Amino acid sequence: MLDRVRIVLVRPRRGGNVGAAARVMKNFGLADLVLVAPRTRVGAVGAHMAVHASDVLDARRTVPDVAAAVADCVLVVGTAGRAFAHLEPIEPRAAAHEVVAATRRGPVALVFGPEDHGLSNVELGRCQRLVRIPTAGAYGSLNLAQAVAVCAYELCVARAGADAADSPPASPRAGGPAPRAASSGDAASATDAGERAPATSDQREALLAHFEEALAAVGFLSRENPAHILADLRGLFARAGLTRRDVKIWRGIARQMTWAARRR
Repeated sequence: MLDRVRIVLVRPRRGGNVGAAARVMKNFGLADLVLVAPRTRVGAVGAHMAVHASDVLDARRTVPDVAAAVADCVLVVGTAGRAFAHLEPIEPRAAAHEVVAATRRGPVALVFGPEDHGLSNVELGRCQRLVRIPTAGAYGSLNLAQAVAVCAYELCVARAGADAADSPPASPRAGGPAPRAASSGDAASATDAGERAPATSDQREALLAHFEEALAAVGFLSRENPAHILADLRGLFARAGLTRRDVKIWRGIARQMTWAARRR
């Protein structure tokens, strides 16, 4: 389960924080670390802070933006200490259960912003869930590695609960029925299952771009503030939990809208 959880650090400022985050990941069984446009080298300080998690640190990947970091993810969870209009904040414990469940269907990203100002609205717009760690009102700012530690701990606890809930498969009895041969119905079921799989981040973004084109074609978007409607639409799709079939249907609608508008 947790091998499908990706920790994404966006524009980290300090190599020591990256190394400390890698150490925390190793503590709780996480290994997939992605850095988005880091503003510093990890260097010797980062390697020192990683201690025995050098394998996690050395295996890290660096990408230019959040879109590249989460492209294949079926769920993207952002973290922030502030409100964001289109996502209702949830606590790490609630998010962890959803993340663990989602890993059965594909990769999941947990995204952490820069130490100085956190994730931007555009970056939060790529997320389907928003985590806010409860802290004392007097001083709510957490160190980057501390925030990773809180979320990683909750993931570890949620994973243990999911493992306990899973019943072991029954052992086949001697003399029982022989395994059934695969049939064409099995292939159809596999296709159906693929269509019911959650849409990836890239697929959701392609849908949004397609719908923007269609809404512009039919004159629905406000010329003064088109971003407002698009942000609302993004929030709606984030809450909807779109499947790959959903995306196909909505893109078909967008295609027909554009065709009808151009014909008119």
